[in-house]
Amino acid sequence: MAEDSLPSETEVLVIGAGPGGYVAAIRAAQSGCDVTLVERDAYGGTCLNVGCIPSKALITATDVAHDATDAEEMGISAEVDVDFGRMTDWKDSVVRQLTGGVEKLCSANGITLVDGTASFTGEDEVAVTRDGTEQGTIRFEHAIVATGSRPVELPGFSFDGTHVLSSTHALGLDSLPDELLVIGAGYIGMELSTVFAKLGVDVTVVEMLDQVLPGYERDVASVVRRRTEKLGIEFRFGERADTWEPTSGGVRVSTLDADDQRAEYDADFVVVAVGREPVTDSLDLQAAAIETDDRGFVRTDPKMRSSARHIFAVGDVAGEPLLAHKASKEGEVAADVIAGEPTTLSTRAIPAAVFTDPEIATVGLTESEAAAADLNTIVGRMPMRASGRALTLGETDGFVRVVADGDSGTILGAQLVCPDASELVAEFALAVETGATLSEVAATVHAHPTLTEAVMEAAANAQGEAIHTLDR
Repeated sequence: MAEDSLPSETEVLVIGAGPGGYVAAIRAAQSGCDVTLVERDAYGGTCLNVGCIPSKALITATDVAHDATDAEEMGISAEVDVDFGRMTDWKDSVVRQLTGGVEKLCSANGITLVDGTASFTGEDEVAVTRDGTEQGTIRFEHAIVATGSRPVELPGFSFDGTHVLSSTHALGLDSLPDELLVIGAGYIGMELSTVFAKLGVDVTVVEMLDQVLPGYERDVASVVRRRTEKLGIEFRFGERADTWEPTSGGVRVSTLDADDQRAEYDADFVVVAVGREPVTDSLDLQAAAIETDDRGFVRTDPKMRSSARHIFAVGDVAGEPLLAHKASKEGEVAADVIAGEPTTLSTRAIPAAVFTDPEIATVGLTESEAAAADLNTIVGRMPMRASGRALTLGETDGFVRVVADGDSGTILGAQLVCPDASELVAEFALAVETGATLSEVAATVHAHPTLTEAVMEAAANAQGEAIHTLDR
């Protein structure tokens, strides 16, 4: 439980109890530091409360419902009754279990928990307010800023929770709309669009660029686009959301294309999913001489130190990539540095996953990134249609691709778009981090029939030794 009164001083002050903050606090406490953790909203941050966990819970539930009605080829026909209220209750129960666990872990490690908003009053002190009332100040020797990020609002599309929704609002809906307009075909927009489409909602996605998942390689993104179009999602590429107005049935959104041609779309709600921005407005960073970049993210070095050397920043507030697992690793690094450990953050093998259908996962360098770095590369590829396990799952869309150094065979990166890509990428992440070679991965016996065999086959394919797909 949070303390009713504030400690007057602490050795390590952590601001924010998300995946970066609570991990940093626990690691610092394990090292013997006196730690105080200040959180103004909910333990677990965006990830556990309104991001990774609730979205993946809904993705899992909707996949169960959709798969049951999409298995005629296997000889299975079913009609599914989806109780969306019970589905969201289950999703919320998962969130409560995890967030409650975070608070218990912090307490069990002897961390002083404080409810409130912390803002710097100087380079070694914060003031804490609660419900607009100042509760006092805390002096610190070291501080770790872990205040995370929030959805970006588009000009003219301020979130009101009634017509214009953020991803947080969309995950909190208590009933299903008939029609949904999603602005942005990035990973958040695509995950949400897929969830609602599988539940029978008519979904239209407006995207300024010419493909889904901008930033991912086109052949990877196109696999997801084809699958989502089969779900009935309509894409409007090359259009920019311009204005909106309420209607008797919901909302009408007007868009403009490159030629200033206007189009209008009606829906029950519009969901704006165009990115995230750092949460720093309540911190008064200037009072602690903490510098930010031109996007507002706190500048850090490989030890996660800010421009104020005794103040660290971790997680989304410290910049791209905005990933929970990256935040946790940064939290560990910051705590270890404070404890005197000679450590730095390694960014060579930070995987990323998108929980679309099929999933996407990447780690390390793409072929084009390696070429830009003047590296000689070889590439191996295993299509899922040649995977025995993928065939038995009825999930044959996509592929596994590995990029390696052409001289040494050292694995540089991988791109996966396939079932369970988020799990399979771990083997490639380990390979990149440890400097493993194609030969080492290809020679490792993988269980059959499994999806992981695609990792082995892709490595073998790069060497011209694949058995179950034609060598490149």
